Amino acid sequence: MVQSAAEDVTGYLAEVPDGRRPALTRLRELCLAELPGFDEVMAYGMPAYARDGTAEIAFAGQKQYISFYLLRGEVREAFEERLAGHDMGKGCLRFRKAENIDFDLVRDLLRATAALPV
Repeated sequence: MVQSAAEDVTGYLAEVPDGRRPALTRLRELCLAELPGFDEVMAYGMPAYARDGTAEIAFAGQKQYISFYLLRGEVREAFEERLAGHDMGKGCLRFRKAENIDFDLVRDLLRATAALPV
């Protein structure tokens, strides 16, 4: 699943293969807990978390991995050392296996994003 036509995140998660659903559900729970004041939306066929209409975080179940998108460059820069050992795209952190997701790192990235001014 690359892009979903789901209207909301609950619908998105219902489409996800069973083996990935718990990890993606956990990502959603962390986003909801750590991003107060953000709106949960669907953007580009994936769950995203927006503030004042601008998505700052997103995640997706891709064909080969689970992607966690960090859309604020200053967060990526601030966590450069901790992200160095991970599979990174231009704006996303990729996890090939759901069981390898570093949820502590994700939580810290979410908290750093939430602390930034709009």
